[in-house]
Amino acid sequence: MARVRELRFSSERWKFRTPFRISGRTFTSADLLLVSISQDGSTGRGEGAGVYYLDETGASMMADVASVSDAIESGADRHQLRSLLPNGGARNALDCALWDLEAKQKNTTIWQLTGIEPHPTRTVLTIGIGTPEEMAAAAASLDADRLKVKLDSAMPLERVAAVRAARPHDEIIVDVNQGWTFDELTAHAPRLAKLGVALIEQPLPRGGDHALESYRSPVPLCADESCLCIGELEQAARRYQVINIKLDKTGGLTEALELARLARSRGIDLMVGGMMGTSLAVAPAYVVAQLCRYVDLDAAQFLTGDRDHPMTLQHGVLAPPQRQLWG
Repeated sequence: MARVRELRFSSERWKFRTPFRISGRTFTSADLLLVSISQDGSTGRGEGAGVYYLDETGASMMADVASVSDAIESGADRHQLRSLLPNGGARNALDCALWDLEAKQKNTTIWQLTGIEPHPTRTVLTIGIGTPEEMAAAAASLDADRLKVKLDSAMPLERVAAVRAARPHDEIIVDVNQGWTFDELTAHAPRLAKLGVALIEQPLPRGGDHALESYRSPVPLCADESCLCIGELEQAARRYQVINIKLDKTGGLTEALELARLARSRGIDLMVGGMMGTSLAVAPAYVVAQLCRYVDLDAAQFLTGDRDHPMTLQHGVLAPPQRQLWG
C-alpha cells in the first residue's frame, strides 16, 4: 500500500511532584505514549497513558501502535482505527492524533469539527490518600471549590470529615477505586450523605458490583472501572447513576463522544476524567467535558513538567486548549 503519512511514536516517563496514593496503588511516575501523524505538511499529536488495571504499559502500547503502523501510514481514518485496535491507550493516542491532524489540515478547530461549543470549565482538584490531618491540610491549600477525595477501606469517614471541616462549603466527591465491599458501601454511604458528599465513585471492584442493581444509595454512584466503553454501558446503567468517561478506556475521543451521547440519551449523568497525563491528554478530554456534570481534569498538575503551550488552570477553572497544543 502506498504511504501517504508518516507515523512516529515513543514512550516517555513523566515523574510526579510527590507520590500519589489511591486504593491499592501509589504512583510516582507515568509512562506515556506520544504519537504524531504527519501528512502534507500538517502534524497531529495524541497521548495515551493506558489502563493500568488492565495491565497496559508503555511497552504494550508501543507494540499496539507498531501493529497498525502500516494501516495508519496508508491512510486509515478514525473509524477504521476502531476495527484495527481494541479500546485502550494506543488507540486513544492514535485517535486523538487523527482528530488533531484533521483540524490542522482543514485549518479549523476541534470545536468546528465536533459542533461542540467550548467554555471555561470547572474541574475538581484531587486529594490523594493520606492521614486525615494530611488530607485536611491538602484540602485547605487548594484553590478550588470542587474536590475529589481518594479513599480506601481505612478510615474513610474520618478522612472525609477532616476534609469537610477544612472546606465546609465545597462540593466533595469521593473515589474508592474499587476498594470497598458491598457491606462497607452500605455502612458508609448514609454517613457520607450526612457529610454532604455529592458522589461516590467506583466503590466496588470491577465485575463485583452486581448487588448494585437492587441497591438504592443515599449518595449517587459513579462507574469508572466498571464502564470502559460503549459495550459496557448497558450493564453499568443498571447499577450506577453516573458514568466516568476516560479516553484511555474508550480508546479515543471518537468513541468517548458516542458513549457520552448514548449515556445522556438514557438519562445518565456524566463525569469526564483521565489516567495520568500531560495537557496533551487533557485537551481532547476537555471536549467531552462540555457534555458532563462532573469534570476531573487536573492530571497534569501532578507532574513535574508539562507540554509546551500547556492548558491553564486557575481557581479550579480550566481554560480551553490552545491550538498549538492540540485541536
